[in-house]
Amino acid sequence: MRNVIIIGSGPAGYTAAIYAARANLKPVLIASSVEAGGELMNTTEVENFPGFPQGIQGPDLMFKMQEQAERFGTEVILDDVTEVSLDGPVKTVTTGYSGTLEARSVIFATGSAYRKLGLADEERLSGRGISWCATCDGFFFKEKTIAVVGGGDSAMEEATFLTRFASKVYVIHRKDSLRASKIMQERAFQNEKIEFLWNNEVVGINGENAVESVTLRNTVDGSEQVLPLGGLFVAIGNDPRVHLVHQQLELTSDGVIAVDGRSSRTSLAGVFAAGDVIDPHYRQAITAAASGTVAALDMESYLAELEQAEAHLDVPAEQEPEAEAEAVESASARAAASASEAATVGA
Repeated sequence: MRNVIIIGSGPAGYTAAIYAARANLKPVLIASSVEAGGELMNTTEVENFPGFPQGIQGPDLMFKMQEQAERFGTEVILDDVTEVSLDGPVKTVTTGYSGTLEARSVIFATGSAYRKLGLADEERLSGRGISWCATCDGFFFKEKTIAVVGGGDSAMEEATFLTRFASKVYVIHRKDSLRASKIMQERAFQNEKIEFLWNNEVVGINGENAVESVTLRNTVDGSEQVLPLGGLFVAIGNDPRVHLVHQQLELTSDGVIAVDGRSSRTSLAGVFAAGDVIDPHYRQAITAAASGTVAALDMESYLAELEQAEAHLDVPAEQEPEAEAEAVESASARAAASASEAATVGA
């Protein structure tokens, strides 16, 4: 029986692990077998994370976080979670290769996934000119004309980065203004290789074995045009990774895991959530890390209250296992209520 299992290996997951490990709770962190480190593994220069005045590469930052978590005793498992059972005092987490683990608490820090255009040929041409990661694939588009779809910070960062390789980069945006931060907009506007195609959306991707062009539709007058391209990068946002908790945890209207106020407490006792999986708005590395801190502290308070409640249980040795489990579940409920009340009073 583990004290806590942390699912996810981005800034939220690793920060939660650092705090939990320093509290001597011996956390287990389950990172993806192929996407460990989260979205920052696909990011180049990170300039807004405190402590790095000259900036730091995204993968380097995540490796440092993992190293710090492991230094204090976190066990990192490179595996994929296939199923969870969260109701009751014992939480079970089933993985693809490592079997089923049990814990008294779980922290979800599963982040979000790249949003796709939903077009017929998108999957067919994935890896054949269509990409969701400029830092992963930009090198393969040297001296080509390519396009980035999107209008946020990620799209501007992708477009600016891709000018290192491509001869020309179009930015395709369905509106006439960007939602990206001012500094990211200015960098893109000042780059001579970047041209903006306003009020346009991609309605078709063309090519037999690789991307050759895209069909654009004007969002104002409905007219269409074919734009020859050697590659298309999609940067239109992300969707929270909540597939594991459907029908188990409450979700918000934005599709993220619902938590109690500014805490990390979910709708089930002993289950906590942090990072982009609860945050549809800010979605920054530093806010995710702060959220991971909150989750670890909430979890630590829960386990302390649970231990105190269990210490007062009078469970005879000959009692049936079902009755013992019921008593422990009652203690778990009281611990959750006590932790919630303490947080309310503290606020």
